[in-house]
Amino acid sequence: MGKEQTVKKEQKMSDKTPIPYLGTPQATTAVLEKYHFVFQKKFGQNFLIDPRVLEKIIAAAEITKDDFVLEIGPGIGTMTQYLCASAREVAAVEIDKALIPILEDTLKEYDNVQIINEDILKVDIGKLAREKNQGRPIKVVANLPYYITTPIIMGLLENHVPFETITIMVQKEVADRMKTGPGSKDYGALSLAVQYYVKPEIVANVPPNCFMPRPNVGSAVIRLTRHREPALDVRDEKLMFRLIRASFNQRRKTLVNGLKNSPDLNFSREEIEAAVTAIGKPLTIRGETLTLEEFAALANVFSGKKE
Repeated sequence: MGKEQTVKKEQKMSDKTPIPYLGTPQATTAVLEKYHFVFQKKFGQNFLIDPRVLEKIIAAAEITKDDFVLEIGPGIGTMTQYLCASAREVAAVEIDKALIPILEDTLKEYDNVQIINEDILKVDIGKLAREKNQGRPIKVVANLPYYITTPIIMGLLENHVPFETITIMVQKEVADRMKTGPGSKDYGALSLAVQYYVKPEIVANVPPNCFMPRPNVGSAVIRLTRHREPALDVRDEKLMFRLIRASFNQRRKTLVNGLKNSPDLNFSREEIEAAVTAIGKPLTIRGETLTLEEFAALANVFSGKKE
């Protein structure tokens, strides 16, 4: 994994699993002061300080002693403690080097955690799953920084990471976008990608006062459960997503013009018009009105599959 630094816990837990103690404003403040920690705006750091929300996340993720859990962005280890108390094993991937000594301290009572100092977008999660979970689907849990939420989610979905569920804290607006359908201003490429791969379910709304520092917007916990069978019959998945992105990159244009103007597509106007007509749509239609099924049908026409 390149620059990855892995810190293995040598300490052995006692017969009784340690009780998580982080998660309150007082405990969080004490840790931050002990290490003179300075929040990094570039990493979008907001730490949870409400045990009730932490318990809701663990419950929603349905973590058991059989589970290997990947946590993205553990911060000072608040949710990591809860995960370690519930799971068989946890790998916590943290990009901020300044947080590694703090994590070594706050997680020293747990011997079932591995801290990985790396950018999650550079981690081979498939390899991690093979090594730690014999290739079986893992569970992913995260309190995601707002600025990088979509790249992380899309990376997990499009790279076919072997996961069973992803339970994440995201900006409320992003959670709504994942669930919405045609006709909503929030409907877009993320909505379609998420719904193609998983079933999204918002399990909790979280107000700004549950974080330190306090963000300017509300958050939500959303659980993404992988479809057991493919949601649709689509011949060329990557082509379908190129069509989707092209359609939403220019929302005000017609579907035909959006696809014709895309640098990622090489179809002529005649081919595009013929494909749109083939799925029973007028040439004046906008891409934002198509359903996931209709985008799949369009991709199948382009890739030569008979409908």
